[in-house]
Amino acid sequence: MNPSLLRAYINIAEKPGITKRDTLTIARRMLRTVCQSQKVIYAERHALRRQARKLRQFLPFTAQAVADLEQQAGDHCALELDGIRPVLIAFGQTIIHDREGIAAALGFEGMCDLLNINPVHREQARRDGDVTLQGLAYIARLEDSATGYGDEWGAGGPLYEACHAATINFIRTCPEHLLPDMFAPGEAFGPKLPPELRIVG
Repeated sequence: MNPSLLRAYINIAEKPGITKRDTLTIARRMLRTVCQSQKVIYAERHALRRQARKLRQFLPFTAQAVADLEQQAGDHCALELDGIRPVLIAFGQTIIHDREGIAAALGFEGMCDLLNINPVHREQARRDGDVTLQGLAYIARLEDSATGYGDEWGAGGPLYEACHAATINFIRTCPEHLLPDMFAPGEAFGPKLPPELRIVG
């Protein structure tokens, strides 16, 4: 992660008279930088673990080398990752709750322009009701919609990754009795409720 670049973004964001459009643009650029740093760290950790897996076939002679590589992978850039997580969580909470009123200030088309959403995907988002900042960036995963992030869980644009980090943090830190039962009837993973029948007269 490039601290001087992030500091430059923060200095721009703190200037008086900054617009909501500028705020979202800066947030996207900062998150892109942070997410790229995180990806590089994870790739380097994965490479170390891959080396450890290769050495496993020669166990027990390579036991110490395997343990060293796994320890190295776990420790690699741990402090940097610990610094990245709170940034993602903070931005994610801002996007999910939109307390700054970015969606209201920019409107649907303005948000779509800044998030680089194709016209075809915009129409689908309208039909699905994903017209908020959270709906476009997190629920529908439409940021840079031409990129196609696939169906992998947790994969998406920088704003999506921030929202995902905030959601995971909420699930981890929320008292268990306050979390919704996702397997209850009518919930996401629960049995579907029967349709509500009404007599029309």
